[in-house]
Amino acid sequence: MSTRLPAATVVGSINLDIIATTDRLPTAGETIGGGVLHQQPGGKGANQAVAAARLGGSARMIGAVGDDAQGRLMLEALSGAGVETADVAVLDGDATGTALIVVDRDGENQIVVCPGANAEFSLQGVEVGPDETVLCQLEVGLPAVMEASRKAQGFFVLNAAPAMDLPVELLERCDLVIVNETEYELIPALAEAKLVAVTYGKDGSAMFEHGRKVAEAPASAVTVANTIGAGDAFCAALVLALRARLSYEHALAVANAVGADAVGDPSSQPALAPLEEYVERTASLVAAKS
Repeated sequence: MSTRLPAATVVGSINLDIIATTDRLPTAGETIGGGVLHQQPGGKGANQAVAAARLGGSARMIGAVGDDAQGRLMLEALSGAGVETADVAVLDGDATGTALIVVDRDGENQIVVCPGANAEFSLQGVEVGPDETVLCQLEVGLPAVMEASRKAQGFFVLNAAPAMDLPVELLERCDLVIVNETEYELIPALAEAKLVAVTYGKDGSAMFEHGRKVAEAPASAVTVANTIGAGDAFCAALVLALRARLSYEHALAVANAVGADAVGDPSSQPALAPLEEYVERTASLVAAKS
């Protein structure tokens, strides 16, 4: 058994994504025909763990699935991508989390998440080593996120999505918070956080220290196939790039490049190159600005 640390330990949601692709998104009360239906592994936690594994060689997942066929498929998908699943609980009596997603021809989406087992697990009995980098989101119960923040001794990251008021204890523990521009506006306390990365879609991303912008990087032009997993790939890439001691600007550029590859892939868990390739690809961009 390898003693190599996983690129990241992800505490978060594991979902089956049921996706309907249509020409446009329905309005309230409207029925749209002609959709194409497919299913694939998803969940913000699982998406980030898979991205971290593909970028960094391995990742560890802490979460839960139901004792059902969907849960077994999700575990197989995680393992197949290089994610360690020994600490994914299989909960009897709870269904595996499910996301119902509608995607239009431009890649925009509407999502309803049914959390199932994601809302029921805890980290009781799970150990987190002193050097592990831990990445959480808010698609699982807040108690599990709080548990993770107390157990984590190393670099602790929160992707504060979906947006909600954050306990002071949690925010103070975060070495990094990652949000999109809407979430940044919905969580005013982030203006006081020690380090926050904000994504702006086609306008790139920026880094803030205590509300002051300290770095930014432009987005890459790309044809959009699916935006569902792009933010998750960005999160994983940014965490790994910062842990590799890249500058804020270079780390943002790397994460933007990974996010661009993700939106060009129809999967919520897209194929990605090793992190080093994105570091090399963006080095000249960063050098040109300095």
